[in-house]
Amino acid sequence: MDGWTREQLRHVGRLWRFSSNPAATVYDSIGADFFLAPAPGWLNLGLWEGPGDDAEAAVAPRRLVEVMAGRLPRGGVVLDVGNGLGAQDPVIAEVAAPRTLVAVNITESQLHAGRLRLAQAGAHPVVGDATRIPLGDGTVDAVISVEAAFHFPSRPAFFAEVRRVLRPGGRLVMSDISTERLPRTPRELLAGVTSLRFWGLGLAAAASAAAIRQQALDAGLLDVRVERIGRRVFEPMLRWAASKVRHAPAPRSQRWAARAMLAQWSLLRRRGLLDYILLEATAPPPAP
Repeated sequence: MDGWTREQLRHVGRLWRFSSNPAATVYDSIGADFFLAPAPGWLNLGLWEGPGDDAEAAVAPRRLVEVMAGRLPRGGVVLDVGNGLGAQDPVIAEVAAPRTLVAVNITESQLHAGRLRLAQAGAHPVVGDATRIPLGDGTVDAVISVEAAFHFPSRPAFFAEVRRVLRPGGRLVMSDISTERLPRTPRELLAGVTSLRFWGLGLAAAASAAAIRQQALDAGLLDVRVERIGRRVFEPMLRWAASKVRHAPAPRSQRWAARAMLAQWSLLRRRGLLDYILLEATAPPPAP
């Protein structure tokens, strides 16, 4: 187990019984220098234009955030829910030019690791739960959430909180990983369950694009649009990661675990279980 940190060992030990804050367990384990991060500070899967090489890996995570932030209203109060290591916040600040940017993250170690990026963005870091956002009703103009919603205790509760904190006519832009069907074979079931547990997720995290859209509608959000972009995310990212892991400066046991995880994702993607979505929605307008 040479080279494994205490946090990584805790993660492995809790694969089948996570604490009350599994996201923190997972991301404390991954740390700020994850060897499969496509670029320093970035943890999202990226929006790729090429087949998946090192040059594209350096820009794909930023491109995803640029596209999402470009759909936010400019100059308002923006809430970034699940902001990772903070690399996305300077991009949000640059593209959306918010008057105020608030970054909420349940993993305090990530806020600490990203403190310089948050300062660069002029963002206000807040430790908080996406299903109990520590902001008042109708206080933000836009919510952005990059590849984090599957970690939230409940997507319906998150959408209800978004509806609560948004001002009338405010915008939600989020990316998420959807599960388009249930496993049909033992291999699919093993890959699905193992992937869920590695990321500290329960069965509620597995929802189709249509189901996620309906959850947003049920929370009272309007004009909910979902775009499925898995081909610009999974295939190039998996191709790049499979090459990267062979030469990664990490203990052999960690590289083996990473290869196993990538093989499971590849199986689930090839067989149509996984997709990647962009979701946009609007809070209801002011009452007449």
